Amino acid sequence: MPFGQIEALAHNGLQLALERQDGPTFVWLGGFKSDMAGTKAAALAGWANERGQAFVRFDYSGHGQSGGRFDELAIGDWLGDALAVLDQRTAGPLVLVGSSMGGWISLLAARARPERVKALLLVAPAADFTERLMWASFDAEVRRQILERGRWERPSAYDPEPYVITRRLIEDGRNHLVMDETIPFAGPVRIFQGGQDPDVPAAHAQALAALMQSPDLRFDLIEDGDHRLSRPQDIARLLATATELAERLSS
Repeated sequence: MPFGQIEALAHNGLQLALERQDGPTFVWLGGFKSDMAGTKAAALAGWANERGQAFVRFDYSGHGQSGGRFDELAIGDWLGDALAVLDQRTAGPLVLVGSSMGGWISLLAARARPERVKALLLVAPAADFTERLMWASFDAEVRRQILERGRWERPSAYDPEPYVITRRLIEDGRNHLVMDETIPFAGPVRIFQGGQDPDVPAAHAQALAALMQSPDLRFDLIEDGDHRLSRPQDIARLLATATELAERLSS
């Protein structure tokens, strides 16, 4: 499969767009309402291409080039998309690189495929964000709209269009919570978190790190970093860590 060519994967009656390179694989799992064309995903694709390192990035259903309506989907759907990609388009050991919501999806995928996921690289991981970062912060009026109307349009700092937060998103998220108990993981875990992140507070990522039971966990708080962590120095840190994990798994 030539790297740089977009494939289609049929899943749940939709077409998921993805790009891959064969072999032991790094998999990019993006954030809520983001897509595989983002700065970090593109940098990892270039890194993988230079190294000849297998790499997959894809758009969840309702995101980017993939089919489906964003406001009809939820965490379980996007986890299903990720598992379909892992099962049908990768082979051998995996390193999951999860950004924001992708950090949550990575943890769920690692729990579902423990024999294959060998390392986690998480950037501003928004585990359980529908409950701990959204629902917990919503006032009574926003909660009422979600419960009675089934949706609320949340203004976004990253998109001119608001993010639609649905009742299904909140309720489905409760079926996939990971932070109510310890999270065992046998391989290395690397977590990057911005100290100036307005979306995923540093305390949230630190609480997640405290729950991770890994023999090799490193938490890096980037004091002046924002949520995206897409500055040149952030990208350099991401790629250096990816190289560390790739060399470790291949040794």
